Formats: sequence, C-alpha cells, structure tokens
Amino acid sequence: MRNTRARRPQPAIREEKAGATARGQVAQRRKPHAAGDEWVSSKAALGKPGGTRGKPAPQAGGKPGTKPAEGEYAAAPVARKAPVTRAKKLAVRAGSQKEVAKQKQLREKRLTPDQIGEERLQKALAFSGWGSRREVETWIAEGKVTVNGKVAELGCKVKPGDDVRVGSKRVQLRWADRLPRVLLYHKQEGELVTRDDPQGRVTVFDRLPKLASSKWIAIGRLDFNTSGLLVFTTSGELANRMTHPRFEIEREYAVRVLGELTDEQIAQLKRGIELDDGPARFERIDASGGEGANHWYNVVLKEGRNREVRRMFEHFELTVSRLMRVRFGMFGLPPRLKRGQFYELNETETLAVMKWADLKLNGEAKA
Repeated sequence: MRNTRARRPQPAIREEKAGATARGQVAQRRKPHAAGDEWVSSKAALGKPGGTRGKPAPQAGGKPGTKPAEGEYAAAPVARKAPVTRAKKLAVRAGSQKEVAKQKQLREKRLTPDQIGEERLQKALAFSGWGSRREVETWIAEGKVTVNGKVAELGCKVKPGDDVRVGSKRVQLRWADRLPRVLLYHKQEGELVTRDDPQGRVTVFDRLPKLASSKWIAIGRLDFNTSGLLVFTTSGELANRMTHPRFEIEREYAVRVLGELTDEQIAQLKRGIELDDGPARFERIDASGGEGANHWYNVVLKEGRNREVRRMFEHFELTVSRLMRVRFGMFGLPPRLKRGQFYELNETETLAVMKWADLKLNGEAKA
C-alpha cells in the first residue's frame, strides 16, 4: 500500500548556512603588550547579501543582461558588503545628581538665531543632509539654488529665517545651535577609515551609531593595519583644530618592532630624519620593554602623515609589527575601552573640549 503521509519539509536555510560558514572568517587579534597582552577573538557577522539572485547585472549602455555597445565597457563589479555588527557602547556609571542636572541643562541649551549668525550656503545645505559640499557647490554653480527668491552664488551666506530652495523645493535648514557630539572609538586592525570602499571591506563608519541630523567626522586617520584611538565629532571646526598642522596637536603611539634601536638612532629620530615627503621627527621616544627580538617603544609626534611612524622605523630597516595609537591631543584611550567599542563624551566633558579648543558652545570658531 502506498504511503500517503506527507514528507517532512527540509530546512531551506541549510545550504545558505553551509555557504555562510565557509565565508565566515575568524580573526584572532592580540592586544599590544602595553595594554595587557590579552588575546581577543572576533567573528565576522554572517548574513545573506542583498540583491536579486539569478539576474544578470546591468551593463554599461544598455538594459540588464544586454551586451554593451561597440566602444563601451561593462561597468566594474562592486563588491557586496556583508552585514556589519555595530560597535558596543562602553558602559559607565552615572555621575552625581549635580553632574546629571548640569548635563541635562547643557543638552537642552540652544543658541538664539542672533548667536548662530550667518553660515555659508553650501555648508548649511550639507549640514542639513542635502548632499556633500561638492554636490551642493555644483548645484549652486548650475543656478539650481535660490535664497529669498534670488539665484544663489558660491560663497553667499544664509541665516535662520531665509527662504532657501533647491529647484522648486523649499529646504528646512538645520543649524548647529547646540553642543556637538564627540565620540572615542577603539579601532581594530582590518578596518578602514573611509565612508565607502569599492572592495566591500569593513569601515569604521559601519561600526558607529547612526546620526539622524548630522554625520560623524573622523579627526585624523589610522591605516588598515593600525589599531587604537580614533576620535569622531559632529563639529567640522573641532576636527580642523585637531588636525591642522599649525595647531601641532600631539599623537602618541605604542610601537612594537622586530629589532632594537641604538642610542644613536634614537637621537637621530629626535633630531629629525629625511623621508620621501620631507623631514620627520619624534618629539619623544621611550623604550618600554619587550621579549626576544620584539621591542616596544612609545613615540610622540605632532603631525599625521601617511604611514609616518612606520616609515620612520623603516628608515633604519626595522619592521613595525604592531602599531597602536594611545593618545590624540587631550584624548587618551580609556583603559576599559575594548577593541571595537566606543565611548561618547557626556555634555560636561564635551564642553571642556570646546573650551580647550577655544571654540563656541556649538563648535564654531570664535570671532
């Protein structure tokens, strides 16, 4: 007799799960010696990439699935980015009742329109989320933006209450009328300090919390293989104060090298050496121990050129095997802040930063 009992359905996720497991990568990373020499494992987030399966990608000059016309080239494929796990916030205890009340007062404080003053049109539109400054400048140059009924020109300024339109659509401008936000992030090796990567690699901006009415600005950069302190803010003026060479803000790094510097080489690094892009020197360099062929150094310099610390050690044929930024100006890497975590400064801490940088409450430069 034929068995009519329905067959048990097989899980549809089994094939995807096997493929995801093959794609997943487990990266073991080790904290520098100075940070406790503790092993940390992190597993890449697994997920199903977006897009439509089975459909050919569009080609240049035609509909999806058609061949490009003679003399045209197919568009370069863009790597799909797997879902990225957001960074966790460092848990801290609330302060005293007096401190909490002060923080609430600062959080609710707003500048009046007179205190805000005027702002360049392209900056105001970019701050309001209408596009990058370069995009906005293109619209202005093409005559697509009007202010109070007149076609705007590059460099013109706007203030609260002005009627700004892009095309026929009125723009609700947002203004920097409150304290900016400042965030400390412990960058891991293997993360890029960029907003978009054609290869689909993880960026630090993928890790950070999303902002509704502004965007995070990275204060300085760290290369792909460098870990440690990154500072982010919503204030362009604060970012400029921290990174412009004329302000000479100190950067401190913990460096592990294969080999050891001689006393004469240390003296040369303090006096200055010549690199491909000009002279470079350490303000301070201190030996901080090591084991076997590996030696640790703490170094301080006042500029942030591309791979500068690595190139300075390579000048003496020493390879940097681990590089970690532990301080940027007044910001030190919090001891409890683990890799991949962030800490956002509270209002009283942010106000202290504004005073240190000689900026207004809203992060704008003082007249």
